Amino acid sequence: MADTIEVDGKQFAVDEEGYLANLNDWVPGVADVMAKQDNLELTDEHWDIINFLREYYEEYQIAPAVRVLTKAVGKKMGKEKGNSKYLYSLFPYGPAKQACRFAGLPKPTGCV
Repeated sequence: MADTIEVDGKQFAVDEEGYLANLNDWVPGVADVMAKQDNLELTDEHWDIINFLREYYEEYQIAPAVRVLTKAVGKKMGKEKGNSKYLYSLFPYGPAKQACRFAGLPKPTGCV
């Protein structure tokens, strides 16, 4: 994977796994470019989770692992969204890992 991604003509540094190197560099276009790399089209449902993760990170300074993410989403958005089947349907490469990458967050703790 490249060490930079291009968003609207601007280069953004990423680590070897594709996570944004600097959290503060994030703009919504980063998620769009990363989603294209993963052959995904972002919908409002994706953005709900991406924005939720950014708020979660701002509050707790940690990217949640999938179990924590599932519970937290369920609490805020209801049971139909707070389950791993729904989250995996949006983020097939792993809701925590893939969604955190799109959100510009570091790799979640406990994810390999």
